[in-house]
Amino acid sequence: MQRIFSALVAATFLTQPVTAEETEMQANHPYVGLWVTEDGYIRHEILPNGRYVEARGTHERAYEGRYEVTGTHIEYWDDTGFTADGDFIDDVLHHAGMILYRQ
Repeated sequence: MQRIFSALVAATFLTQPVTAEETEMQANHPYVGLWVTEDGYIRHEILPNGRYVEARGTHERAYEGRYEVTGTHIEYWDDTGFTADGDFIDDVLHHAGMILYRQ
């Protein structure tokens, strides 16, 4: 029974709509926007609604998912279950061995 309850709570939590206050707060976040590698091959678009889209080369939606920023650290959970993280240092995103610059 506890397992079913936990699943229902998790499903409810994951499907709750983002409030206008949360969207506005995230839209004003300094890390929202487009981040690209120096060669332009990898592009992370950090969206104000808590989602991100990663493009690789000509594949515009190679990865998509949600993210969470705590201080200068970002955690990514893509829609397939893959996880990754990164850190913003001096307005540069260091992510999985890559360096991305604000576009």
